[in-house]
Amino acid sequence: MIEVEVHQQLRAWLREQGGDTWPHHLTVARLVARALRLQRKTLLQISSAVAYQGDYRLSYLASLLLWPGPILLVAPPDVQQALCHRELPQLREGLGLTKPVCTTTTWPHADFTGIAIISPQDWLQQELHSPHPVSSIPVVIDGVEDLESLTRKHLTHTLTAADWEALTWLYPSQVETIRDIRATLTYTLFQHPPNPYGCVVLAEPERHLAIQLIAQLQTQSGQSCPTGWQQFVERLEHPDTLTWANLDRQQGSFTLNSAPTNVAPFLKPLWDNRTIILLSRVLDLDPQAELFRLRLALTEATTVQFATDRHNDALTLYLPDGIPMPNTPEFAPALLGQLHRVLIVEGATETFSVLIIDDLPLKTRVAVQLAAEFGSRVKVERTDCEPGDVLITGWDFWLRHQCSLPHPQRLVIATLPFPSLENPIVAGRVAYYKQQRQDWFRLYLLPEALQILQKAIAPLRRPPGLIALFDSRVLHRSYGQQVLSALSPYARLTYLDDSTLMPPPCSV
Repeated sequence: MIEVEVHQQLRAWLREQGGDTWPHHLTVARLVARALRLQRKTLLQISSAVAYQGDYRLSYLASLLLWPGPILLVAPPDVQQALCHRELPQLREGLGLTKPVCTTTTWPHADFTGIAIISPQDWLQQELHSPHPVSSIPVVIDGVEDLESLTRKHLTHTLTAADWEALTWLYPSQVETIRDIRATLTYTLFQHPPNPYGCVVLAEPERHLAIQLIAQLQTQSGQSCPTGWQQFVERLEHPDTLTWANLDRQQGSFTLNSAPTNVAPFLKPLWDNRTIILLSRVLDLDPQAELFRLRLALTEATTVQFATDRHNDALTLYLPDGIPMPNTPEFAPALLGQLHRVLIVEGATETFSVLIIDDLPLKTRVAVQLAAEFGSRVKVERTDCEPGDVLITGWDFWLRHQCSLPHPQRLVIATLPFPSLENPIVAGRVAYYKQQRQDWFRLYLLPEALQILQKAIAPLRRPPGLIALFDSRVLHRSYGQQVLSALSPYARLTYLDDSTLMPPPCSV
């Protein structure tokens, strides 16, 4: 059987390399080979620490190289770079294999028997829009935890100034009507107060204006509107649609956007009657990942979770008592006092520290006060960092650039990464869950926060570093235990001294 062959060859190669860098290589390789042989759907949850290092990729690649048939491997660009320049050359040479491998945007050709590596965006384009998607070829998706957001982004339809101009060319006799409604919509949208996200959810009157415009143009002219407008209006009339406008207040312009709130119905046909192997680089607190699979419409799948190594990947977690709640005036002074303690611990001037603060006014205040004390060591969302620097950043910047920055010894988290309800798009999604009478916090905000948190702390696992968490909701809210489970394994500290730099003596 293919499982036996994969096990034997990979084990022999790992021994030649000097031992396993990850104890589950052979298990994952057998599971992937078995899924290919039995044509089953399989979800493998890999801990974020292993995923950040990339060690797990050797496991499934060995099975893909030894599988006699074609494979479609879906991986983001950064993973593709590692695959093509590191893991694949190592394995092909070490195992003596010549299976063809290519990076592509579509399936190469009908007779291709190798591994075709494609980006998630190109795969979604092929699967969601191609009239004849390739369904008989096994698909392996590396990084499936991002698939829901990528699908929603892919299905987002945008109307720009060019689309408005197209209407005036198509309906020359209705130019005044088009301009009047566009002006009314502009005035209405810009009456919304500014927010840090530069967007607003379309209210019912604003949605009605767009619907009214297209209906009027089609009725008076007797011809259909452009496809983009038709699709946009059809979505406006669907209750499961999030619609918003991005505003450029300096230019006085806007773009209209629509996307499905729930992407599960779009993903469900992708799993039917095919072999699918999904690798998640974050852990669901539920080993069977029922909520995660529900959001992807993956109702039936063999699910296996590989937990974080309690001996090698344990963090030091500084979680002091008595910190004021984040939404109180006392939080900022308390945070600044704690940051000073973290940054003056012995050795801090020689190591790279990261402070994650998403609140813009608080981020500015902290940056100003720390720069007054630590000078040019303090940098705000910059990539030209060196050991000894203190990087102040939001969650998005840190997740995008963590691989290209120095390895941090300290990671300070001011508040948990819950999607902000001040973001109109987040508020729109929450409103959808409320309309469905569903628990929007448990189904949306909390899973998003735990996923972000696991990705953010991954670089601190190897070698173990210090995580300082100053959000006291972890200690006083019912969901705090779930947050601590996502951080586990760790050794908790309630005070700091010079011994903090030592590896944690135990794990939780």
